[in-house]
Amino acid sequence: MLNPTPLLRPWFARRVRASHGWHTAEGARQTQLDVLSHLLRKGAHTEYGRSHKFSAMAGYADFADSVMPAAYPEYRHMVERMVHGEPDVLWPGVCRRFAQSSGTSDGKSKFIPVTGDSLRINHYRGASDVVAHYLDLYPDSRLFGGKCFILGGSFANEIADLPAHVKVGDLSANLIDDMNPAANLLRVPSKNVALMADWTKKLPALVEASLNQDITNISGVPSWFLTVLREVIKRAGADTIHDVWPNLEVFFHGGIAFGPYREQYRAITDPARMRYLETYNASEGFFAVQDTPDTGAGMLLLLDCGVFYEFIPVDLAGDSAPAPIPAWEVEKGKIYEMIITSCNGLWRYRIGDTVKIESTEPLRITIAGRTKSYINAFGEELMVHNADAAMAEACRKTGAAVLNYTAAPVYAASGTRGHHQWLIEWAVKPASIEEFADILDLELQRQNSDYQAKRSGGIFLDRLSIVSARHGLFDDWLASTGKLGGQRKVPRLSNSRDIIESLLHIQ
Repeated sequence: MLNPTPLLRPWFARRVRASHGWHTAEGARQTQLDVLSHLLRKGAHTEYGRSHKFSAMAGYADFADSVMPAAYPEYRHMVERMVHGEPDVLWPGVCRRFAQSSGTSDGKSKFIPVTGDSLRINHYRGASDVVAHYLDLYPDSRLFGGKCFILGGSFANEIADLPAHVKVGDLSANLIDDMNPAANLLRVPSKNVALMADWTKKLPALVEASLNQDITNISGVPSWFLTVLREVIKRAGADTIHDVWPNLEVFFHGGIAFGPYREQYRAITDPARMRYLETYNASEGFFAVQDTPDTGAGMLLLLDCGVFYEFIPVDLAGDSAPAPIPAWEVEKGKIYEMIITSCNGLWRYRIGDTVKIESTEPLRITIAGRTKSYINAFGEELMVHNADAAMAEACRKTGAAVLNYTAAPVYAASGTRGHHQWLIEWAVKPASIEEFADILDLELQRQNSDYQAKRSGGIFLDRLSIVSARHGLFDDWLASTGKLGGQRKVPRLSNSRDIIESLLHIQ
């Protein structure tokens, strides 16, 4: 296949140059204010904008005074009206696409509007920025000399009376379905296979569709792609994926932390030929991309892609009326809950993610976890990024490999202290579960000073315990909840025992 990468490189380089305009605090401020101004002009023509008097707003201060940060339950009734065809509710016009996402505090799924503007100036522009920064980092790339293997979801949903011409499903299904037909020439699998809902039929179809292709790059969630790649290797009778796809050079990954899976990917690839680039592409928007080879440097927040960002210090996130700050006022090293105002019609929306600020010039972040995904049963404030980092290190030290895990507190009873219980499905089981538990516990203490303090002397909190999950347990649980598929994820940490008990029930 011809390699048009050198011809396309200058076009993508424009986006890298554009990002340099917001590498300073003042550049970030002006860029974000321009985005907000555009959003308010568009939003003024909606029911929401009229009720909040967007047309009379002079800038950010007016916006912050007039619109209160809100989570999905406050938007649910308006989004449901949009699903059923009502125009100009949260964003101008009729929205015909919605990304179904995981449940909220009221126990129901979320349906995130995927407007034409959010596709054009956010999701697709963000995807273009991923390629732009990758090509900028690696001048030797022949990315377009072969095909991209995109692992996506489906339009399976739980709405019984969905109107005609309205599509609800995974974000990736919406993106693939609306993709420029020209892009399909460089992508596998076909749209029919990519959008299949039954994973038991989809997996072999994905293998057949990709087996004999010249794949140069793959894109998806690490846990699900690991399953696909192993099946491709098995089907080909090969040792590594590079024996099947010799020109594979990069995995664009996101959705969950890559650390716990790094060694498993190393085992099935040629590490000398494989690169990894992290992305932050949620149902609510495409927010950030890794723009340096240093995985510890964080991801560059995309400040000109139709999203206005605000941040709430994580220690204030539980307040009844927390005061967010704009992107240009965040501080390096701090963890914040992220708030978005976006061209999908979500205004000062609390998406439920927490991020750590790795640098401010330019503004780079790492995903710290979910506001609802943590354990703080004993004052330990354990976050997902602590757990992922500790798990990765425990695997490295013991030679183990993890497919999936979740953890929850076990509360103190008569004569016993509380501790954390971890349910782990192994790809490679450690020689000693107890040794692994010791190392994991010590690494958690290293990652989190609050956990270390509570563990000190075993006075408040006992060492964690591990239950080994049977093979396929997490997939079976996801299937039982209707969430088995390429984008669905297992909650890593929970302050209640509801999730872990439901898993143990089918163990």
